[in-house]
Amino acid sequence: MGDEISSRTFTREQRLQYRAKVRRCLDVFGQMLAHHSFETGPARTGLEIELNLVDDRLEPAMKNAQVLEAIADPAFQTELARYNIELNVPPQPLPGDSVLRLEQELRAALDHADLRAHSRGAAIAMIGILPTLAPEHLTEDWMSANPRYAALEEAVFAARREDIELDIAGPEPLRMYTSTLAPESACTSVQLHLQVSPAEFAPAWNAAQLLAGPQLALGANSPFLFGRRLWAETRTELFLQATDTRSPELRNQGVRPPVFFGESWITSIFDLFEENVRYFPALLPETTAEDPEAELAAGRAPRLQELRLHNGTIYRWNRPIYDVVDGRPHLRVENRVLPAGPTVVDILANAAFYYGCMEMLATEERPTWTRMSFSAAAANFAAGAERGVEATLYWPGFGEAPWDELILRHLLPLAAEGLGRLRVSGSVVDRYLGVVEARCKLRRNGASWQVATVTALEERGISRPEALREMLALYMAGMHSNEPVHTWEVPAR
Repeated sequence: MGDEISSRTFTREQRLQYRAKVRRCLDVFGQMLAHHSFETGPARTGLEIELNLVDDRLEPAMKNAQVLEAIADPAFQTELARYNIELNVPPQPLPGDSVLRLEQELRAALDHADLRAHSRGAAIAMIGILPTLAPEHLTEDWMSANPRYAALEEAVFAARREDIELDIAGPEPLRMYTSTLAPESACTSVQLHLQVSPAEFAPAWNAAQLLAGPQLALGANSPFLFGRRLWAETRTELFLQATDTRSPELRNQGVRPPVFFGESWITSIFDLFEENVRYFPALLPETTAEDPEAELAAGRAPRLQELRLHNGTIYRWNRPIYDVVDGRPHLRVENRVLPAGPTVVDILANAAFYYGCMEMLATEERPTWTRMSFSAAAANFAAGAERGVEATLYWPGFGEAPWDELILRHLLPLAAEGLGRLRVSGSVVDRYLGVVEARCKLRRNGASWQVATVTALEERGISRPEALREMLALYMAGMHSNEPVHTWEVPAR
């Protein structure tokens, strides 16, 4: 999704050519789904973790180019802002003890990256929204040196023709205007990939949509933005508003935003790509020379670059992915729901819960989504993001239930059974689902720990900015300990 582009601006003619090419790509994709073979193989998963860089005052360090040069590892890449980087983890098999090895490898990679960042006067913070970020940090040279980001910003504001309004409710509501995409850079996430066959895609995507609400209640980690306490997972609402191409009038007409939960259950991956083409104007209309029909006729898998680039600017929380590796096409569900952090073990516990539940929910004889409205799944997503450990969710057979009760009584046993079916070892299941169970029983996630810690510090008479700074220092110590967040102490009041 981070493919390079060559231009920041596009002509009207380019836009017309691009629209025609995207439609050709969609037709070819439909033919491939009907007649072409896709890579399937054993269950494989991928992982991306977005990270923040901070200076010695734990404020944003605009040094990603210098830090990446020092890390010198292609697994680490730039992100939107100069205080962001991303770690891309190669596809991994699930069976056996592979996830335990992945935990060790991830921790080693992050330790090495953090050590190299220190040599450039920075440190790595793995957290959904950097709590020390302030609007003044995003006023000047904040954007990474990548034409894609500059072109995306220009396209968003060309579509809107006015500044973006951020209006987020919460205990300490935030309302402000921004003339850049900079606030979107505050949103750092974990993206979980699952490769599936064409026949498996629709059940897998529907199952992922079902899980979005429980995922957020379990893993929220973004309660503060610009010094204010907002949602448990403020990142989801911030991402929606900070990239919104719609004016208020278009919003009132029901025009869809680029950050999109969806509108209905699907029967094929084609439904989502067709929806892309039908409803979303191109933001980066760069056309390639590939002839997709000729490539397919020659027995090769076309890249369908225009379709992929267009899809990369529509930010579904569960995004469909078409890709070609070594000449073989494959499909993936990209789960974008979770924030970064708090620790590697917490991230992998969230992942184990997700993959285990996916295995079961996507293969049910009578799927749960056939007994639940899509609007109920969207309401669960909003409740998990806004309320976190205080969320109540709807589920067939349970009605309205507290999130922890739903997970402990139903989804956690489902995840354990699913991981067993995937031949994941008992030691992996016990370690990571044990973290999920303890988090539910204590009703504590990253967001609730952050709020409790800041509250305790403020009750000692510390100002909000200093409380956020001290909380982040404690958070980063816990992050490096790799002890799960539910075990972290809250300072005495």
